[in-house]
Amino acid sequence: MKIAFLDRATLSPQTTLRRPCFAHELVCHDNTAPGEVAQRIADADIVITNKVKLGAEALQHASKLKLVAVAATGTDNIDLNACAQRGITVSNIRNYAGNTVPEHTFALMFALRRSICAYRESVKAGRWQESGQFCFFDHPIRDLAGSTLGIIGDGALGNAVATIGRALGMQVLFSAFKGRDNMGNLYTPFAEVLARSDIITLHCPLT
Repeated sequence: MKIAFLDRATLSPQTTLRRPCFAHELVCHDNTAPGEVAQRIADADIVITNKVKLGAEALQHASKLKLVAVAATGTDNIDLNACAQRGITVSNIRNYAGNTVPEHTFALMFALRRSICAYRESVKAGRWQESGQFCFFDHPIRDLAGSTLGIIGDGALGNAVATIGRALGMQVLFSAFKGRDNMGNLYTPFAEVLARSDIITLHCPLT
């Protein structure tokens, strides 16, 4: 079976690809331009893609294609209807980056709430020395503790973010679906989450 990886360079060089246990030929392309997709998948049995779009026009010429493996969680770059019509299975990575995404979410929160990047630039410009007392207050500094965190999406990533938020003393609100107010006590109406939250983080599919 022929496997075509369309954008291997979207994964770090340190990422080791586990080889399938069946006989195969793996062809890796660092990147694939839109005009190259149809030709590169034409004789493939399996296509691996991270960011490259697979549209209906390219798929119609891939007569051998049985599986599209998405090297990420989102499948918005795949024409799912075209795959279904042609009997092509689409698989993504479930519970992807279960620690990485929540930790990065909080790295961004700390950077913004405590103005870390702004203060770094000020220090580089000499403001700390200029102040004379080694204190200056050019940018706001806000704690995460006591603030309200609104989470849209209650899957594995949203719940991991909630766990860290509660550990930091944040009030966590899980948003109900927009326009729904009958989802139970675990959810807060969408508009109320927008109104009450100091921080809103999205961990939901692109639909």
